[in-house]
Amino acid sequence: MTIELDFPAVLAEWPLLLRGTLVTIELTAIATALGGALGIGCAWARAQGPRWLRLPVGAYVELVRNTPFIVQLFFIFFGLPALGLKLNAETASILAMVINLGAYATEIIRAGIEATPRGQIEAAQSLALDRWQVFSRVVMPPALARVWPALVSQIIIVMLGSAVCGQISTEELSLAANLIQSRNFRAFEAFIVATAIYLALAILLRRLLTWAGPRFLFNR
Repeated sequence: MTIELDFPAVLAEWPLLLRGTLVTIELTAIATALGGALGIGCAWARAQGPRWLRLPVGAYVELVRNTPFIVQLFFIFFGLPALGLKLNAETASILAMVINLGAYATEIIRAGIEATPRGQIEAAQSLALDRWQVFSRVVMPPALARVWPALVSQIIIVMLGSAVCGQISTEELSLAANLIQSRNFRAFEAFIVATAIYLALAILLRRLLTWAGPRFLFNR
């Protein structure tokens, strides 16, 4: 039996693939910025914050890290409307990705914060720096430097996880591939092309973040 592959039939749908790729990039960019900020805030709360704040932040982290991303996505998109909060597919996808990345980033960044030598913090305090200055200028830059490879890997995992957002009709790459194969019945070719695009995005994102981190976040 001879299998004939027809990649031109898939590539002819390039506007749909391009749209899906751009939406995936958009989701990842927003989730990275907001999820990273959420992770930093929650990491501070767990490592150095007041006791009353540690419990709810810890509960959030454990809840998200111990439930599937698709369940979180479905809860936000299908569950929240029961409480009167209805979100469109793209907004729900972004919110789910931010919440998911924020929880994992919290523990990654907290590990970097807790590895900061106590003497380094005391030296900063002896220079009359306030609590915020100590955290933002003395603790966070080296903490991020320590955990940056792990954080980059988690961001890539979240980017790849955006593929399930097509389940709520977000127009990202996996949905584009599914629509293409439903039109021309070239499922193998469509998902091979989608796989190649995801691979390229992951490699480019890793290189971009590896380059940008030392230059803009922890000044190495």
